[in-house]
Amino acid sequence: MSYASVDGLEITLDDAVLALTLDRPEKRNAVNDTIMVAMADAIDTAGRDEAVRVIVLAGNGDHFCGGADIVARNAPGGERPRAGSIQRRVRSTAHRLMPLVVQTQTPIVCRVQGWAAGIGFQLAAAADVTVAAADARFWEPFTERGFTPDSGATWLLPRLVGIVRARELLLLGRDLDGTEAAEWGLIHRAVPGAELDAAVDEVVAQLASGPTVALGLTKWLLAAGQTETLEAHLQNEAFALELSSRSEDFREGMTAFVDKRPPEFRGR
Repeated sequence: MSYASVDGLEITLDDAVLALTLDRPEKRNAVNDTIMVAMADAIDTAGRDEAVRVIVLAGNGDHFCGGADIVARNAPGGERPRAGSIQRRVRSTAHRLMPLVVQTQTPIVCRVQGWAAGIGFQLAAAADVTVAAADARFWEPFTERGFTPDSGATWLLPRLVGIVRARELLLLGRDLDGTEAAEWGLIHRAVPGAELDAAVDEVVAQLASGPTVALGLTKWLLAAGQTETLEAHLQNEAFALELSSRSEDFREGMTAFVDKRPPEFRGR
């Protein structure tokens, strides 16, 4: 399978790691429709690509992602789209991208420096493991700009931090630094900026060398468990256990346990 970069998004595949790197540093890596479609296409493909064992979301420059590029879309003098254009367009952009981040069985790691605002906040919150610089800033700008949240903010945040703190973020517009975001349970870890690359590389290496089938099914179980009843979800767990126990990595894990050595998983 192949992956193609687009203007504003670098896509590279190196040793089972697919990196999606936002590349509009002059705009704080604000994303447009082209970038969101390309990200969604890449994640969708990676979920079916046996050469990919982990996906990394990152941004070049001083910031991870300053949100959607609404300035360009609402530039003075531009022709206004006809009514209903947002709800038609968003289905194939942000609202296609976010479910893929949550549901794709390939683990996703997010690296955050500087601002993670709007959809940048949501990408960081939805990723499986997010590591941020301690001085990174997480902010939901919607009501301050006079419009309502999108990209799954009102679905993700109550599940991660509870309804009261979700209100604080979305109604009162509170912004958090990386340390606070980790303390609130929005992200995995915050580290000093100088240690960010090493911390991300450590997580990526662990996931890329892990039991890919079991990791993917565990990710699916965690997402599905948010809406399933216990009885239904126990059936999901039994199904996942059946699949994972038929994998080559399961046999390797059992053999390594008996041999008293670290397993060498191949992602099969």
